[in-house]
Amino acid sequence: MSEKKTNKYRQNENIVENRELNIWEALIPVFALIGMLAYNVYVFGNDAISGSNQFILLMGGAVAAIVGFFNKVSYKQMLAEVAENVRSTTGALLILLMVGALAGTWLISGIIPAMIYYGLLILNPTIFLGACVVICALISVATGSSWTTAATIGIAMIGIGDALGISLGMTAGAVLSGAYFGDKMSPLSDTTNLAPAMAGGTLFNHIRYMAWTTIPTILVTLTVFIIIGFFLEPGDNASGTETILASIKDTFNINGWLFLVPLVVIFMIVRKTPPLVALLVGTLLGGIFALIFQPGIVAGITGVAELNFESAYKGVLNAITLETQIPTENEQLVDLFKAKGMKGMLGTIWLIVCAMVFGGVMDAIGALSRITKSLLSLAKSTLGLFASTVGSCLALNITASDQYLAIVVPGKMFAKAYSDRGLAPENLSRTLEDSGTVTSVLVPWNTCGAYHSGVLGVGVGEYFFYAIFNWLSPFTTLLFAAFNIKIKQLSAAKA
Repeated sequence: MSEKKTNKYRQNENIVENRELNIWEALIPVFALIGMLAYNVYVFGNDAISGSNQFILLMGGAVAAIVGFFNKVSYKQMLAEVAENVRSTTGALLILLMVGALAGTWLISGIIPAMIYYGLLILNPTIFLGACVVICALISVATGSSWTTAATIGIAMIGIGDALGISLGMTAGAVLSGAYFGDKMSPLSDTTNLAPAMAGGTLFNHIRYMAWTTIPTILVTLTVFIIIGFFLEPGDNASGTETILASIKDTFNINGWLFLVPLVVIFMIVRKTPPLVALLVGTLLGGIFALIFQPGIVAGITGVAELNFESAYKGVLNAITLETQIPTENEQLVDLFKAKGMKGMLGTIWLIVCAMVFGGVMDAIGALSRITKSLLSLAKSTLGLFASTVGSCLALNITASDQYLAIVVPGKMFAKAYSDRGLAPENLSRTLEDSGTVTSVLVPWNTCGAYHSGVLGVGVGEYFFYAIFNWLSPFTTLLFAAFNIKIKQLSAAKA
């Protein structure tokens, strides 16, 4: 055996012999991160997400690394785990860039303004929030993706809600509640396929069993939004809405043909086209439609009187890559006539990468598995087992900053415990989704929280309370466990 191979095996042997962290050592980076983030938000307020929170996540990773060094975990091993974490988010980062590009071409082509225009004609504040939940749920079931739903119809809903004078936090909460209901219940969703795979169950048994907690939760959510709608005063915004409609019509060529582009994107997703490909096609079609239907807009953003090939190319590429602002004299439309482009997504990408650094170091030093193991040791009853699963998923969403890890790690850790208790795998897979999938959007530095707040332009703190479906789902699954409602036993698993 060569000296190089001998050293490699010695390194592996040292890793195996590393002392396992105790729970307090594992929690040191978590407490440090929470404390630093709390103070940082206190100092910077809403501007914390612009960069300082990203550095705080790196500082949290540094604290975790110090704990790892004391436990003789090598720098190389921690860096390798960070690299693997960042690599796993490659698809999400590319999708974020493409969402920024799509928003740009969908603005200059008039697609988003058309959605807002017709939405204002059809919807009013009283029914808007409830309709928002239902529409986003349907789109998400059809596409299997809360991300695609937020990036298409979600952006339009934010614009409509803003024009109606409805709180952006309320609208974002309604969008995300509907989007995550569909994400959970769609057989096309990656998390809906991942959860039963981790628990040892089957896809459609998982969906049927999950319906018992998911449908009551979305009905409660829908009821709350309908009640909120009755307390909104449509009269205050009636004249303003008419002015907005006139301004949109004066600025853009609004017609039904513009809806062909989002329909093509939705059709491609339903046909299981990779989201990145569908969004790229949507971006390119948006650029083509901009040249066909809105040549004056494209000329205006490039500063020329008439379009030629060079100015058309420059206008579309600027909309794709840079922030675009369509001039308007209506102050209410300033934010609606603005798109971030790919450049506007860089802050969110920065946040995700820094979150992956923290999660990677935590995983490398064994802190994540130690926290999960401690939660499992508290499970002395069926309710305790469910509660430990929920707690583990929440902890991983906060510390690992990724919903997939919040499903995979507890799924692996708890599968045998559920089997030993005589519980069918559907119990575990349902709990993983009820607590891992949906709560990821409630953590600002989680990939999902960062993505949706970046795409919708609404901070997690603004929509947290109104994302009713997302924070109510873990309580629903615990309620069912507490009263032994639809807790399937292994002996009945084939029924």
